[in-house]
Amino acid sequence: MRKFTLASVIMATTALTTPAFADDHLKIVDEPLELTIHLHWPRQQGYNENFPVEKAAREMTGIYLKDATAGRNSTDSMEAMNLLIAQGNMPDIVGGHRIRQPVNQYGPEGAFLPLNDLVAEHAPHIQAFWDAHPELQQAITAYDGNYYYIPYLPDGMFGRAWYVRQDWLDKLGLEQPQNVDELHDVLVAFRDGDPNGNGRKDEVPFFAREWEEVIRLVTLWDARSTGSDTFHDFYVTDDGKVVHPYAQDGYRDAMSHIAEWYAEGLIDAEIFTRGSSARDYLLSENLGGMTHDWFASTSGYNAALKDKVEGFDFKPFLPPASVSGVRMEEHRRTPLKPDGWAISYMNEHPVETIKYFDFWFTEEGRNLSNFGVEGETWDMIDGEPIFKPEVLNSDKPVNTQMYEVGAQIYRGYWMDYRYEWQWTDEDAREGIKLYEANDLLVDQFLGVSFNEEEQSVYDKYWPSLYTYMLERQQAWILGSGDIEADWDSYIQTLDKMGYSQVIEVMNSAYQRQYDE
Repeated sequence: MRKFTLASVIMATTALTTPAFADDHLKIVDEPLELTIHLHWPRQQGYNENFPVEKAAREMTGIYLKDATAGRNSTDSMEAMNLLIAQGNMPDIVGGHRIRQPVNQYGPEGAFLPLNDLVAEHAPHIQAFWDAHPELQQAITAYDGNYYYIPYLPDGMFGRAWYVRQDWLDKLGLEQPQNVDELHDVLVAFRDGDPNGNGRKDEVPFFAREWEEVIRLVTLWDARSTGSDTFHDFYVTDDGKVVHPYAQDGYRDAMSHIAEWYAEGLIDAEIFTRGSSARDYLLSENLGGMTHDWFASTSGYNAALKDKVEGFDFKPFLPPASVSGVRMEEHRRTPLKPDGWAISYMNEHPVETIKYFDFWFTEEGRNLSNFGVEGETWDMIDGEPIFKPEVLNSDKPVNTQMYEVGAQIYRGYWMDYRYEWQWTDEDAREGIKLYEANDLLVDQFLGVSFNEEEQSVYDKYWPSLYTYMLERQQAWILGSGDIEADWDSYIQTLDKMGYSQVIEVMNSAYQRQYDE
């Protein structure tokens, strides 16, 4: 493993033409300062110096970011990060997608600067956020007690919801299902009752564009499919222990029911292969009856299909109560992403850099990172940042438009949910209010930071365990094997593959990090 030491490396800075600052209260430097940046994220492998948002930030702060992204030929951010670490010659700022693990691994070794004191002394807006959300600072802290990156911090609570074809329910004289038994009856009626009226038995009762959502059905039998907003994640039990949902007895029992529903034709026969086009195709062809998906984008089909599918009405509804009577919405917006940015050991301007990071937590910086440039994509109206009509009414999704101008990208910033609420249609808004009025959410597992020994154990065993778990769950649903009959040998195989060792290091890291 590469060991880093702080080096006295002189970084050349470019003399830039001084911009005409309209207001200097956010200016960080008297003379313009250039900082290099690695920013690798799914939609773009690199930092665009011509982003309108970048130009505005440059004018307000005097800091100019110059792209120095490694791995431009790869769409894999972790691969790009590994390349950057291996080459050693790092830019001033290292950021983008999924940086938490490598930054917390290599930060204590000297690759990245600890930010605790820098933030406390020079970043009052970030420090105010930590003071208000101490559990999030705790969650990003590395094993040595320091934290090394400023994360992307999402806003809002609810993301996904249950959706049902209300027009199909009305046609069949049914109510929205309130529990797991009623849900089964509704899916059977969708399968057999010809709700699309074409005389063929071609309806797909439950579908999903992400196959992992079929595993989410285990919550109807009081099991878990994940502990965070990431599919297949660990979760924390009521007694404070980290476990994996796919090694619990409740998962066995729930999966046996899902396999039965699949065999009955209540779940899309192509659930594992149809892919991201499932929602578009099955709804536009008047074939899909129910799903679990994002509020904003799913409700948009009511307007999109009103002229194509007569009476089309896709409504969010409360999660059906489980066999024990619990209504659970397992998915929620995480307050913390593994994305963001850090200061490398080669940065000769750490104070100016942390002040620049702090800029994005000011009111002006937060508006810029969420809505783009004032006067270009939004206006301040009655104290609220409001997107211009041409943004809201464009054929392009609002988030796509933001990515194109440099807003909502994977820097360390605090999302403002007002950005999304503006383009969330009324059906979705009503659904969110319905979910907010009920106690549905479960606590999230915010992850752990391993020390070197723990990381080596995790890296040795977890990838093959993860692959095996997913292979078996798909096989059981598709009818290859019987989970009840296979369970004991499955658990024995997990133990042979190192499951207990992984759980041991997960819990040792969890207890250390969260002082349990």
